[in-house]
Amino acid sequence: WIRERSGIAERRWVEPGTSGTALALAASRMALDDAGIAPEELDVIIYATLNPDYAFPGNGPLLQHALGLRETGALDVRNQCTGFVYGVAVADGLIRAGTARTVLVVGAEVHSTGLDVSTRGRDVAVLFGDGAGAAVLRATDEDRGVAASVLHSQGEFARELWCELPTALIPGRWDDAAAAAGRQYPRMNGRAVFQHAIRRFGEAIEEVLAKGGVAKEDVALFIPHQANQRITEMVTRRLEAPPERVYANIERYGNTTAASIPIALSEARREGRVERGDWVVLVAFGSGFTWGANLIRL
Repeated sequence: WIRERSGIAERRWVEPGTSGTALALAASRMALDDAGIAPEELDVIIYATLNPDYAFPGNGPLLQHALGLRETGALDVRNQCTGFVYGVAVADGLIRAGTARTVLVVGAEVHSTGLDVSTRGRDVAVLFGDGAGAAVLRATDEDRGVAASVLHSQGEFARELWCELPTALIPGRWDDAAAAAGRQYPRMNGRAVFQHAIRRFGEAIEEVLAKGGVAKEDVALFIPHQANQRITEMVTRRLEAPPERVYANIERYGNTTAASIPIALSEARREGRVERGDWVVLVAFGSGFTWGANLIRL
């Protein structure tokens, strides 16, 4: 049933006690090594997650410290599945403004400790896995980098995919009766999310290509957020693209929200699916509702 509905065959869940920061640290070191950049060269860290280790502070400063840095700027992006796309857009803006030259963008999630694994929560719990991915953006005079980004949200649908507890709306931020009803676990209107995702994925891709002045035929690889294999397949049909030009790895990892795109991008590079100079589109849709896309020349 899980495979038929989502395309997921495997997921990774952390060992008890493993933090999102620990996953992010491993991914960040891989990205920095791949880029040939020392942590000390970073000007800003952007950490995308819906599951920070603590209510506050955010995980950005925790990762900054774990990397052995003293005063490097760090911030969190809380845009759930769209977090990495938003993070890339923010990093690009900082670089273009001259505020930063080298930015680390991380997507990392530990879902497993916050899922209802009873029959009551199975519709959501079967989808999500733990993981992390990262990328380094740096100012350059070459004809490379982020050519365009588009970012959108529609808060009227916020409660179609959300987690209610803890909440700042009540003293103590917790309600025992609500918790007994499972309202501390993520809830989703699957049909609504599916219908909106199919539409918004396609719109965001078309919009970012138009903004960047690039034809879809010139894109080497489209990397969508790994939410559901059926969504990916429908987006592929809308693009009229061969399946090999739309990356999919949800079968192995499930939905890792903010981590899914950087994990896929990293794997695509290692597999030789993209090379320096190729056009790549990153696109995501998720809770909020939020959605967006980045057009990048590697």
